[in-house]
Amino acid sequence: MPRTVCLMIAAQGREKAMRSILAPILAASTILFCSGAGAQEKLTELSIVVFGPPSLGAFLPPIIKAQKFDAAHGLDITFAERTPDAYAAQFNSGEFKIGGSAALLTVGLAETRGVKATYLFNLFDFWGAVVTTRDDVQSLGDLAGKDLAAATGTTNYQMFRWLAKAQGFDLSQVKAVNTATPGLVGYVMADRAAGVQLWEPGFTSLMAQNDKVRSLDLNIAATWEKFAGSPNIPYLGVAADSAWAESNKETVSALYNAYHDAAEWVKANPDKAAALISGGKTDVSENYAELIRANDRLGLNVQWAKDVKDEIKKVYEVGLEIEYFPSMPTDATIYEGGGAR
Repeated sequence: MPRTVCLMIAAQGREKAMRSILAPILAASTILFCSGAGAQEKLTELSIVVFGPPSLGAFLPPIIKAQKFDAAHGLDITFAERTPDAYAAQFNSGEFKIGGSAALLTVGLAETRGVKATYLFNLFDFWGAVVTTRDDVQSLGDLAGKDLAAATGTTNYQMFRWLAKAQGFDLSQVKAVNTATPGLVGYVMADRAAGVQLWEPGFTSLMAQNDKVRSLDLNIAATWEKFAGSPNIPYLGVAADSAWAESNKETVSALYNAYHDAAEWVKANPDKAAALISGGKTDVSENYAELIRANDRLGLNVQWAKDVKDEIKKVYEVGLEIEYFPSMPTDATIYEGGGAR
């Protein structure tokens, strides 16, 4: 046989042998690569009902989506915006298993009405204000016999009721004028009431529009510290159907991490965060950036429910004291999962 032909046959043999050696390695690498890519792409889908803006519940969702904090923790979250009434109806009925605008008092009240829900983690601590443009109103006591505009059905107003009582002011002395939350700023701008009870983000927006507005000293921090022995006032967070939370502990942990990362990013990037939260509206964005920097009013405080369990129970005591609850909510409304403090 000619030497050239022999060399060709030998080369083909070596190539065939090499292919036989590499084939299993290449196949295994392909399987690992494909399975890794598939695992990376497979996200757990969640639907969370929240209040639409302007509201505290609408602060973190746009951050989570824009910065992809959900995907970073293996989640694909869809935030469904609803009015407060629709939110309550759809969460309490079980249509949504997770609520991202969960007022703590509302979670406790829902249990007394047969809704089995649990407060997973806190997002914002309580803060509220009473504002006025009247020269003859310098303190809460000066509102006696005068009109006080408020969204009386809200949990913020219920907390204010207790706060006023704790400081010795009887709200039966004022004429409470009930209005929807969006109308509170209008009451102040039109000077239609001696005082208006409201909270963030409406407070910051109002102060930017009218330099004649003054906030009365409600002494919130000292009053609460004396009552609860803690600066934490759990107010609004994320709640879930109890059975769902029990069956999806890893997903709940991922959800907490997404919110926690979003909150830390907001505090570190107030201007960028404000632009995302406001949808690019310059005037609103400036107000939100100021609010984020003044976190004593925003109250951004992401903590597992179990880590503020004592404080949650003190909030429940408030609800019982002002007769918002017919009975004390049980510990079942406080999620026991999650990491340590």
